[in-house]
Amino acid sequence: MDNGTGLFRKYPLEVISSHLYHLSCIASPFSAFPFSTVSGFSDSSVKEPSFDQIKNQSYVDERCVLSELSDLFQFSYSNMTIPNPCKESYLLKRKERSAADGFLLPEEKLRGIFLQKLRGKTAIEHALSNVSVELSMDVIANVVNRGNLGGEPMVLFFNWAIKQPGIPSDIHSYHIIIKALGRRKFFNFMIEILHDMVKKDIKPDLETLSIVMDSFIRARRVHKALEMFENLEELGLKCDTESLNVLLRCLCRRAHVGAANSLFNAVSGKIKFNCVTYNIIISGWSKLGRVGEMERILKALIVDGFSPDCSTFSYLIEGLGRAGRIDDAVEVFDHMKEKGCIPDARVYNAMISNFISIGSFDECMECYKGLLDSNSDPDLDTYTKLISAFLKAQKVADALEMFDEMLVHGIVPTTGSLTSFIKPLCSYGPPHAALMIYKKARRFGCKISLSAYKLLLMRLSRFGKCGMLLNLWEEMQESGYTSDIEVYEHVINGLCNIGHLENAVLVMEETLRKGFCPSRVIYSRLNNKLLASNEVEKAYKLFLKIKNARLNENAQKYWRAKGWHF
Repeated sequence: MDNGTGLFRKYPLEVISSHLYHLSCIASPFSAFPFSTVSGFSDSSVKEPSFDQIKNQSYVDERCVLSELSDLFQFSYSNMTIPNPCKESYLLKRKERSAADGFLLPEEKLRGIFLQKLRGKTAIEHALSNVSVELSMDVIANVVNRGNLGGEPMVLFFNWAIKQPGIPSDIHSYHIIIKALGRRKFFNFMIEILHDMVKKDIKPDLETLSIVMDSFIRARRVHKALEMFENLEELGLKCDTESLNVLLRCLCRRAHVGAANSLFNAVSGKIKFNCVTYNIIISGWSKLGRVGEMERILKALIVDGFSPDCSTFSYLIEGLGRAGRIDDAVEVFDHMKEKGCIPDARVYNAMISNFISIGSFDECMECYKGLLDSNSDPDLDTYTKLISAFLKAQKVADALEMFDEMLVHGIVPTTGSLTSFIKPLCSYGPPHAALMIYKKARRFGCKISLSAYKLLLMRLSRFGKCGMLLNLWEEMQESGYTSDIEVYEHVINGLCNIGHLENAVLVMEETLRKGFCPSRVIYSRLNNKLLASNEVEKAYKLFLKIKNARLNENAQKYWRAKGWHF
């Protein structure tokens, strides 16, 4: 307490009280605005207190400062007698801080614990337990997958999380942390988690092996993946055909086909192959267009007593297409039935991809009609290839027709596929076609991504379709998405384009109230529109709010960098 009282010996109480008065006039970054831009405001009610009033309140102000300092520097002030007005003010400020904490997502609150540099595992776990969040597997995944936590904090958090009620300590939970550690190349911690699984009698499966192998290969540590494959017995797995196929598939997926081929030759005769093993190697060479290597593996497949299946032929056709040998691919496709293999959707998809690569849309449609006439039905990959090709060639009518056929056949596009359809449509032409796809997909129960909503809002704002824009904004909120700064900027931009400046100012105020600060381009556009309309008073009031919001934004960035989540 000597440090706190020494502060008041050095400076007169009148000076400190004067500064406290001026600080109290500054609005909190999370408080409401003192005036509205649309309606007039008056500051005549704000009067400076007299010197006598400041002097009478100096004792209370001193105690308030001491309570704030004690909270900041973590020393006790429990023996002090604080007047009731100051206690109420202090408690009110603590409530405001907890209310401000509501702006943070659950995963941000949990990650913020590690920014406080707490010492000791017990202290960190105690702080995590005191965070008021509803823990779930999605929250755990967001904590470890986002942000910039190190390997040790990630493992510490996960070990704490699986001890909480309602969080299963099973292999699916461990897959989350293993994938997150491998993505950030924390391999030592990843291996540590694997050994912990074995100690807890949680046996890794082929999916676990795929995650670990893919993490090593993605980081270009192929030798580490090969070493782990040789020591699978330590994890309770066997070096059999299934585990070999997992490793070969990971190598070929990451374009390490040479390493996969070397491993294939090295274990030949030691591990029994199946048709899937040969198909994986053929698929790897087909992505590179290495026809000679594909034919060599195909001969080995036949010599080993296996017959080529539809997967084999689809990879062969795809490889021939990448090598530019479309006629040879057509010949292989025509001779499939002679060899007793009826083409399925995968083979037709490979042929469609080849014709798309040379821009032959007529041949694509013939393959599509042949698929409809066959015993196989088109799948999502078929329609995705055709619709994407039509959109890339700006054949919007054909793309919309194919999209309707996809829905009629009962194939619902995924969220990612739907976004890939909307994205090119929002890069050229009016937004009518993109809205048609959006409405039809929503009618069939498709989940629309936030990125797709932002693309549609951006396109509608540019064309000044504010009625549609506001309806789409409402539907986005009904879907469970919250508006961020990009959404608000699109809405403000659209309102500015049609001259609804008063509504644009209201949306800007809502943006600022929610703690967002718009970009300088959007603010300048609205400010220039207001000045051109002789709305100088509104422009000035908006300027003051934007100025305060930018100061608060810089302060919030500094707070979060230091781990001060208030």
